[in-house]
Parts: sequence; C-alpha cells; structure tokens
Amino acid sequence: MTPLVPDIELLKRYDLPLPRYTSYPTAPHFTAAFGEKQFRLAVERSNTVTPHRNLSLYLHIPYCTSPCFYCGCNRVITRNFSEGDTYVEHLLSESRRVADLFDQGREVIQLHLGGGTPNFLSLAALNRLLTGVREHFSLSHQPQRDFSIEIDPRCVESGYIAAAVRLGLNRISLGVQDFDPVVQEAINRSQSIEQTQQVIDESRDAGIRSVNLDLICGLPRQTLTGFTRTLDQVLRMRPDRIALYSYAHHPELFKAQRHIDARDLPDPATRLALQHAAIEILGFGGYEYIGMDHFALPDDDLARARSAGTLHRNFMGYTTHAECDLIGLGMSAISSIGESFSQNPRLIADWRSALEQGRLPTWRGIELTADDSLRRDVIQRIMCRGEVAVVEIERDYGIEFGQYFYRSLAKLSQLITDELVTLDRQYIRATHNGRLFLRNMASCFDRYA
Repeated sequence: MTPLVPDIELLKRYDLPLPRYTSYPTAPHFTAAFGEKQFRLAVERSNTVTPHRNLSLYLHIPYCTSPCFYCGCNRVITRNFSEGDTYVEHLLSESRRVADLFDQGREVIQLHLGGGTPNFLSLAALNRLLTGVREHFSLSHQPQRDFSIEIDPRCVESGYIAAAVRLGLNRISLGVQDFDPVVQEAINRSQSIEQTQQVIDESRDAGIRSVNLDLICGLPRQTLTGFTRTLDQVLRMRPDRIALYSYAHHPELFKAQRHIDARDLPDPATRLALQHAAIEILGFGGYEYIGMDHFALPDDDLARARSAGTLHRNFMGYTTHAECDLIGLGMSAISSIGESFSQNPRLIADWRSALEQGRLPTWRGIELTADDSLRRDVIQRIMCRGEVAVVEIERDYGIEFGQYFYRSLAKLSQLITDELVTLDRQYIRATHNGRLFLRNMASCFDRYA
C-alpha cells in the first residue's frame, strides 16, 4: 500500500479537540439513570436477539508502582503488591455474577487485560485471575482468538511472559512513549531500549503472536530530532503493531499532569511536525495506516481485518472482532451490550462496595436511541473502513440518506474541497491522505458535536 504523505497545513487546519470515537455516543453522555436494572435488561435482550454472538472481555487492572506524569488513565499508585491479590478476588466476584447473566453457549473470542499495569499482578495472581475467569466464561480455543495483556517492560518478573502464554494469552502491548532520556525524565518514566527489546525477544520466543508498542506525540521536551531517533529504534524492533497517540494536557482533570510544566510542551508547529514525521517514517518503514492512531505490518491480523472489512473500534481501540458484546470488569471498566453502554464506578472503593453488597457495580450508562444506533453505525464504518456505503445504510435503516443526513453532508463540504473526502450517490469515502482525518469526517455525523 502506498505510504501516506501528510500535508502539514491540513494537519494544522484540522487539528481540533474531537472525540476518539471509541464509542458513540461518547462517555460524557452516559448518565446515572442507567444502572444495574438497565444492565441486566440489556444482557437479557442480547441473549434473546443475538444468542450466539461472541463476547469480548476487558479486565481493568488499575495498579501502578509509580505515576507517569502524562497519564490520563484511571489507576491506583501503590507498592503494596498484596492489593493486587485482593483486587483479583473482587474481580472474580464480579466476573461470576456477570457471567451468570449470559447464555452459556456464548464464547469469549477476545480478552484484554488493561491498566494501569496488569503485570503489577504476581504470576500467582495472574494465574488465579485467568483460571477463575475461565471457570465463569467459555474462553475460546480457536486460533483466531485475541487474548492480550498490557505490559510495563520496566517491571517484568522472570518467566512472566512465558507463563502468560501458557495461560492462553497470545498478544502483548508494551508502553514506550519515547526513548529520549530527556523526555523520560520529564514524564517520570525511565525505560531503556534494552529493557524493551528484552521483553519483545522473550515474547517472541514464548510464542506471542503479535507485539504492539505504544508511542506518544506531544510530550514535554519532545523534539523532532529526538522523536525521530525513537521512531528509528522502533523500526529496528519491528513490532507487529504500533499505536501512536497524541498527548492531551488536562492537568485540571488528571492530577499527575500537574507535574508537567506547560512551558516544556512542544508548540503547535512542533507537535504537528512530530505527527507528520511519525506518519511518514512509519509508512515508509513498511507499516500500514490502520486508522487514526494505529499502524500495523501488512501480515498482522489488524491489517488483514481492515482489508477484509471486519475491523472494529471500541474502548480498547481498533480490534479484529466486530460482532461481539463487550463486557468490562473492574473499576471504571466500560461495557457495550447490544444497544447500550455502561460503566463501573471510577473509584475503587465504590466498585468494591457494590460487590460486597451483592450488587452489580453499574455506575452510569446510556440506552441508545434509534438515531444513536444509526449514527454509531455510520461513524463505525468511517473509523474502520474509511467509507460509508450509502445504499447499505438506506437498506438497513429504511431512510433516504441525503434527506436524513443533510446537515451532516453540509458539514463535509470543506473536507471535500480539501480533497480529503469524496461524495457520490453510492459512497462517502476518505481519500488516500484523507484517512488521516477520519475523526473530522466522523464528527460531521455526530449529533452531539
């Protein structure tokens, strides 16, 4: 596939604070009116309407031993590793209660341990967790299953990766962000190239199918020269996938970010230059642009799913299994069941309290309207395929596309003028370089934007 050649002027023009569209409607629209009763009803409907639909399981492990100053994740900082053992028991309690609601024939084809730092859990705790989850849910043994874990390369105990593979995990994601020591000092995350390479080597030796590295543009003290060196090193490591995120500085929301001096952040021109360089270097390095923030080698499952039209986007980012109900377990975890979204409490004490009282810990959520479901489908197609087949939407939803979306189509006009989108009676399509602006394209169909 021809590498993308980004236009820095267009990157500047469309550099807007838009949702990442890991859901539609997005999480700020969830309300407390959706609680445990509504969650149970959503599962009941799903069992009835889609009784054979596969399941995707997300397990949130919130613990980290030290704060990374850029982080906006929901995590707990502690060096008391026994907290992980206690957390696992509560997580299994939730797992059992939720699993009891689903028909037993529904298979978990995708499982992900996210954080926080999932390898905060000891090998014994990880074994206890995955063994317990397997007792509650029917975990797939199919070769195409996607069972993954996020790993901090700075704190991996000997034999951890091999043990994870024996427990059924087959994909791994490593946080890097930037190898520049100056940047690492500014974000309180010292991580060597050697540490990272060792975990990659151990993963491949153990039989891990796919290795992902996370990078971030726009970190404090980040320079074009330094980040280019990081990208060159990443290319030498040759991970199967790369996630390239943009740093969002919100110290009013995330306490750890208050340690970052805003004067150390790259100015807008430099931040765009970083993004421009990353897209070019990774593209000419042989990586396909999957969409928005993900790159993959052509033979990786993610690239194949994109070519086959089976790519999906949810709270875990881009995934290879579209037709699943997503079950989120743990504090702050989000579920997507049928035509609903729901979220657990963000505070660990509130999450535990609900479980100890015998309740499902559903804190808030939303039941999608018919309009929400339609727009979710359109936005999902844009984010995953870069196109919308107008006739398919009209057939599936019984609408006249131009009439229903006349305001949305008007919003596309500038993207069309800039040759980022094409529009005809059959398709709305992102052009080759327009794929860099899928969020802008999707936002035209967002009723809440």
